[in-house]
Amino acid sequence: MERLENAPFPAGRVPRTEVPMRTFVEKPAAAIESRKWWIIDAMNQPLGRVATRAATILRGKNKVTFTPHVDTGDFVIIINANQVRLTGRKPLQKHYYRYSGHPGGLTATSFEKVIVKHPELPLQQAVKGMLPKNVLGRQLVTKLKIYGSAQHPHAAQKPELITL
Repeated sequence: MERLENAPFPAGRVPRTEVPMRTFVEKPAAAIESRKWWIIDAMNQPLGRVATRAATILRGKNKVTFTPHVDTGDFVIIINANQVRLTGRKPLQKHYYRYSGHPGGLTATSFEKVIVKHPELPLQQAVKGMLPKNVLGRQLVTKLKIYGSAQHPHAAQKPELITL
């Protein structure tokens, strides 16, 4: 390759002739049209593993069109939430806290008691903690449906089963 006297490039360098790659940004309307429904069976699965998979799908990180500031995720149905498990001594040691706002109003409930009374609460809080803490995160949580048994009212949406 010959060097031209007035060329603006150093010796050995060739100017780029191709067009640079553009960043893809998913449009919200296109993301809504491509939404699917997924079922995760939580029977005998670790709580964190189920929650991580659900948060990834809700956020849309499993798609090639993932855009951080756009809701590109799908709907997630979690069934058999009352049979989710924790490892080791965590069923005895893990507590869920509520505060009434009054002095002495802190209430702690163990996982064993919560899973009997409200089987969807541990999964709901675990997934919510893995999502962004902003308007987008609050919007993503509305696409999460959790049921304590294997029955759910979303058969018309034809959800697909995910194996963990």
